[in-house]
Amino acid sequence: MTLALRERLIPFSLPSTDGRTISSDDYAAVPVLGVVFWCNHCPYVKAWEDRVIAVQREYAGRGVQFILINSNDPVKYPADSFDAMVETARAKQYPFPYLFDETQEIARRFGATRTPEIFLFDRQRELRYHGAPDDNYEDPSAVRAHYLRDAVEALLAGREPATTETPPRGCTIKWKG
Repeated sequence: MTLALRERLIPFSLPSTDGRTISSDDYAAVPVLGVVFWCNHCPYVKAWEDRVIAVQREYAGRGVQFILINSNDPVKYPADSFDAMVETARAKQYPFPYLFDETQEIARRFGATRTPEIFLFDRQRELRYHGAPDDNYEDPSAVRAHYLRDAVEALLAGREPATTETPPRGCTIKWKG
């Protein structure tokens, strides 16, 4: 089952591509926290990557923090190995932590099934938006609904996002076994 709207953040602590271990508690003070299930190889992730980076950069000064989590099996998809994650984070100059969920426990606890899949939490760490970054992964100029950006704006203003859930579009998480 996927984490439902208004449910609380599931705590986690995972290794990051920058050599640290990052915990959800490290960001307890930020008003908006996005947990985004991610990977290196997925064409949907690649299509949305620059847009998600741009939203993080735009809102970082207002207390918004995204944390990316890769839960894919690196045996099945070597492009999603931890070493490849380190390289991707460096090459793209990720403005957010990129964590490795090697056991896949965190993805299972969140009920994540896709990459990318966004779980956006408010100051009380209640889930307020779940789904895709926007309505058009193929063409940034054709986007009509900016789900992630609009949800961030609403939460920063203390409002309910107009759209709280959209179907996550992307590659399936590559499960072990």
